[in-house]
Amino acid sequence: MRRREFIALTGGAAVAWPLAARAQQTGGIKRIGVLMNAAADDPRGQTELSAFRLALQKLGWTEGGNLRIDIRWGENDVDRERQYAAELIGLAPDAILASGTLGVAALRRQTRTIPIVFAGVSDPVGAGFVDNLARPGGNVTGFMIFEYSMSGKWLELLKQLAPNLIRAAVLRDSDNPAGIAQFGAIRAMASSLGVDVSPINVRHAHANAGEIERAIADFAGSANGGLVVTPSASVSVHHDLVVELAARYKLPAVYGFRSDSVSGGLLSYGPDLVDQFGRAAEYIDRILKGTKPSDLPVQAPTKYELVINLKAARALGLSIPPGLLASADEVIE
Repeated sequence: MRRREFIALTGGAAVAWPLAARAQQTGGIKRIGVLMNAAADDPRGQTELSAFRLALQKLGWTEGGNLRIDIRWGENDVDRERQYAAELIGLAPDAILASGTLGVAALRRQTRTIPIVFAGVSDPVGAGFVDNLARPGGNVTGFMIFEYSMSGKWLELLKQLAPNLIRAAVLRDSDNPAGIAQFGAIRAMASSLGVDVSPINVRHAHANAGEIERAIADFAGSANGGLVVTPSASVSVHHDLVVELAARYKLPAVYGFRSDSVSGGLLSYGPDLVDQFGRAAEYIDRILKGTKPSDLPVQAPTKYELVINLKAARALGLSIPPGLLASADEVIE
């Protein structure tokens, strides 16, 4: 054998062997991508992610052992969600967990094959992610954040807490099918409660904070008003501002997530998202073991939390009805 041929042969083997070795070493390792719709320093997002990891651990998956998790934080920003969706798909994961509608939409534009499990999506059928809830039909399935019919419950709870309420402004994303449907359910409940409802439209996540402030200030100009703050990416981006404005203008307000009450909001009623992320881990586990997403039905929330912030109630001069207080899952002092 000539020297040149020998070098070529051994050089090729030197390249091929590490590739083969790596393939053998990683053969039993599964890879998951995670696209969160919060910021990396958001306490709620970190709690949800921890619940997902803990559930996977209980199911026998160990990070650094038989599992690798790649995490990106989309912050409910359209451009950021698209960028990170592309990054995760480029890593060729075995499955992806996505929170929120924007993240799922960004992922689905780029893949119809990699399994996607979502948490915290309002209307997966209306958004075109699945064919129907019972039989999703494609590479996407997961856990809905709300059933539209429960949206009227927000107004009902607000009226219980503020019996003088006769007007309510509903902050909603009017470009989102969920925002339209939620407003419809709230308006259907309003007449029986003697409340007149009107929308404050927040059409995208980069909506001008000044516009939101002016709309709430105008609404607060008349007495006996309150706010229903529906959950959506567009509204959630301005969460801190809305809580601050509700306090400034003495408006009783109801929100969709526990974290809203923890941050100073008066009242929240919504699904236990931590529970959803644990259940999402169970779907990921089944997919990694061979189940197709199309065979896993989309599930509605099974657990709702009522949280009341007593400090906010006192600042508004409101007394909590004993029955409502007794039914609360959590009371923040």
